[in-house]
Amino acid sequence: MRARRIPESAISLVTRVRGRSPGQETMSTSTGLEPARPPRQGRRSWVRWLRRSLLAAVLLFLIVVGWSVSAALLAPGTDSVAARLAEWGRDHGLGGVITWLETQQYNHNQPAVGGLPAGGIPIAPGALPATPAPGGSGRGLPAPAPIVSLAGTALLPGEGQWHTVVTDHGQPAVRVASLRPDSQHTSFVTGVMWIDPTFVRGQLQPGFTDPGGSWRASTSITPALQRTVAAAFNAGFRLNGASHGGYYSEGRTAVPLVDGAASLVMRPDGTATVGSWNREVRMSPQVASVRQNLVMLVDNGQVNPTCATGGTAEWGSTIGQAAYIHRSAFGVTADGAEVYVGGPALSVCTLGNILKAAGVVRGMELDINPAWVSGTYFHDSPAGPPKGFRLFPAEQVPPEHYLHASSRDWYGWYLRP
Repeated sequence: MRARRIPESAISLVTRVRGRSPGQETMSTSTGLEPARPPRQGRRSWVRWLRRSLLAAVLLFLIVVGWSVSAALLAPGTDSVAARLAEWGRDHGLGGVITWLETQQYNHNQPAVGGLPAGGIPIAPGALPATPAPGGSGRGLPAPAPIVSLAGTALLPGEGQWHTVVTDHGQPAVRVASLRPDSQHTSFVTGVMWIDPTFVRGQLQPGFTDPGGSWRASTSITPALQRTVAAAFNAGFRLNGASHGGYYSEGRTAVPLVDGAASLVMRPDGTATVGSWNREVRMSPQVASVRQNLVMLVDNGQVNPTCATGGTAEWGSTIGQAAYIHRSAFGVTADGAEVYVGGPALSVCTLGNILKAAGVVRGMELDINPAWVSGTYFHDSPAGPPKGFRLFPAEQVPPEHYLHASSRDWYGWYLRP
């Protein structure tokens, strides 16, 4: 049987449908096979390798961060979870984020204006009668004058009145008073602690993070110190630059001291003074420790006129001087008494006004924020650790805080032998 010849016109039509010109190879027309494509195995392998590498890097990052955060959360002490996470963030390059979050929190939770303290001005818990014991020497500083009203109205019952909370042989060693901070935030109560250095000696004590390192002084009120502890309170801002100052103790400098910075100086005899470094106070054999923080808040009995305008250069870069938040301060009176102030709803200016009203002639701001403002006084307990009392009702740090290792430096005050 004779094979039939395919017309050229038919071949031309098929090749045009296949996308070829009549002169191109027609093998695929008769077999239906497409041209071979380049292999993609190499590209797919590279993509899989990249994905696995990125996943491994993310997992490694999460493990490292998780380990670091866990270490911060499991550290000793009574710091709150929020405080631990905030400090971890600041130590790992997130300071700006933490400050922004704190600022947003404060901006959306402004303290109430007006009103009266719930329940009135509280009676100091643990108040004691100041009756000299037989054989008492009768020595000590004169009693401080009552604090005048800063609320722009008449004093409430008990406001500004001093109550003895720690005695030494019946003599008042520590007194406290409560008052409203200003004419706006009249439902809040600030606490003021007055310490007589005749009966009480002070000591700068390190934190295991700030300043860190090894020191002879302990990071907590040890069992040996518990027998004589009278009071304890926080020191200043972090030493990572926020305080604008340094730290010196036990003959060595942990952070360089800064000229002009407000300085709380402890002498070898356990008495304290405050002054501008290398202007009012300077290094000498009579300096046992120096803790610096910001600039002077009260000097020559007057509140710093830049308390509302000094900005971050003077009052720190975290929240600023105008925010009404938990703040604390320390100062000395003309006769040498040592005064600590702590409370909520305070600006830098109102804090300074309270120092001045309490008779302080030279004073400085210490730490801020509810997690760090912690003033406590103690009563001896023969059956166990001393019993601590909060200085002001809104204090969030527990009274037993300094019975445990503290992450930040602080001041302990102990009855003299």
